[in-house]
Amino acid sequence: MIKHIVLWTLKDEAEGKSKSENAQLAKQYLEALNGKIPGTIKIEVGIDISHSPDSADLLLYSEFESQQALEDYHIHPEHQKLIPFMKAIRLERRLVDYDYPS
Repeated sequence: MIKHIVLWTLKDEAEGKSKSENAQLAKQYLEALNGKIPGTIKIEVGIDISHSPDSADLLLYSEFESQQALEDYHIHPEHQKLIPFMKAIRLERRLVDYDYPS
């Protein structure tokens, strides 16, 4: 199984909405991918509640059957639709992909 974790720091305002509104929209859009992309086991999105200087604003935790399933997810049209929105609202993006158990 491959685990794919992404952390985003969001702009205070983007796309005519606040950081909080965009975080909620991103969560909704990303979680809507559950069950739509073959090979995807789980998609979970969390919005930071600590608001510490070291925290990111949004987290994606996802699991895939294989490395190929993760690659297929990246190019899937449903995922591709989200990329312009996610790029427009983010200041920074970090990710970790790993094989579990590693």
